[in-house]
Amino acid sequence: MDFTLNDEHRMFQRAVRDFVDNELKPYAAEIDEAQALRWEAIHKMPPLGLTGLHVPETYGGAELDALSGAIALEEIARGCVGTGLSIEAHNMLCCAPIVRWGTAEQKAKYLPRLTSGEVLGALALTEPGTGSDLASARTRATKDGNEWVINGNKMWITNADSAPVIVTLVRTNPNADKPSQAFSMILVDTDTPGLTIEPPISKMGVRGSHAHPITYDNVRVPLDNLLGEEGRGLYQTLQTLDGGRIGVGALCIGVAQAALDLALVYGQQRETFGEALANHQAIQFKLADMATLTEAARLMIYKAAWLMDQGKPFTKQATMGKLLASEAAELASWEALQIHGAYGYSTEFPIERIYRDQRMMSIGEGTSEVMRMVIARRLLAGE
Repeated sequence: MDFTLNDEHRMFQRAVRDFVDNELKPYAAEIDEAQALRWEAIHKMPPLGLTGLHVPETYGGAELDALSGAIALEEIARGCVGTGLSIEAHNMLCCAPIVRWGTAEQKAKYLPRLTSGEVLGALALTEPGTGSDLASARTRATKDGNEWVINGNKMWITNADSAPVIVTLVRTNPNADKPSQAFSMILVDTDTPGLTIEPPISKMGVRGSHAHPITYDNVRVPLDNLLGEEGRGLYQTLQTLDGGRIGVGALCIGVAQAALDLALVYGQQRETFGEALANHQAIQFKLADMATLTEAARLMIYKAAWLMDQGKPFTKQATMGKLLASEAAELASWEALQIHGAYGYSTEFPIERIYRDQRMMSIGEGTSEVMRMVIARRLLAGE
C-alpha cells in the first residue's frame, strides 16, 4: 500500500501553498472580521482547479484524485479556515454528487458555472429539529404533473447565498417500508419562486463562510431535477458525506498545522526566565504532542483518500480520519493558545481566530459522537 505523495502531488501542493500565502493567509483576519469571503481570491482559483477539484475537465474542472483534493483543502485551511470550509462544501457536497449521479444534461447545465469561480454550490441536509438524524428530515417533495412541489425548512446550509443551485435532500415517499427508501435528492435553482434564503447565522468562528436557514414554500421544479434515482437520496447522502469527511479531515489538518506553526515561531521568539520559551521542557512536550497527532491525522486522511482513489471501501477510514483530525485541530489550537499565554487571547494574534474556527470541526459533517458510532458499527460488522 503506497499513499505517499508523488512528484505531481508535491508540485500541486507547492502551487496551492503559494496561492494561499499570497491570496488568503494575509487576509484571513479581514475575512473573519468582515464575515465575508474574499471573492477576489476565489475568482483566481479555477486555474489551480480549486473550484472543481474532482469535476471532469470537460466541465471546467481539474479532475484531480482524492489525495490531491485533500492536499488542496489542507493548504487552504492552513491559510484561512473560513474560506477552506466554503471551498470544501462547494467541492465535496455540491459538485461531487452532481458529478456522480447527475445526468449529462444536469452536468452540462450546472458544472461549468460551478467551476467558474464566480459562485459556490451548496447541499441542504440539516433541518432545525433533526441535526444528525437525517432519517427524520421532514422537508417533502410531492409530484404535481411534471413538477416536484417542495415544502419544508433547512438549517446551517453553507454557501446558500452564493449558490446557483442547492442539492436538496427531500422526503419523496413518506410511506416507504424502510426510511432509507423514503428520500431523494433534488436540484433546486436558487432563483426559483418560493425559495427563501435567510440571512447568515451569526457564528463563533469560520465567519467568512456563511451558513443559512432556508425555507421551501411550494417551490416548484421540473421532475427532471431529480438527482440520481428516486428513493436513493439517503444512500446518496451517506456516500457524499463519506467523501466530505475526507475533506473536513483535511481542513482540520490545515488548522492543526497552522496552530503548530504559530506555536513554533512564538516559542522561539518569546523569552522567559532568560531563555526562549521553546527551550523549556514543558513547552517542548506540548509541541511534540501537537506535531505527532497532526502527522498521525494526516496519514489517516491520506490513507482514506488513497482508498477512495483505488475504488476500495473507505467509510471507516474516512470517519476515523475525520475524528482524529478534528481532535488534532482542537489539541493543537488549544496548546498553541496556551503557549502564547495572554497574547493568545488577544485578537491581534491569529491563534485567537484559529481557536474559534477549529471548534466547529468536531461538529460539522458529523459530530465526534456520531463518528464514534459509525466506527463502532463498522467494527462490530467485522470490517
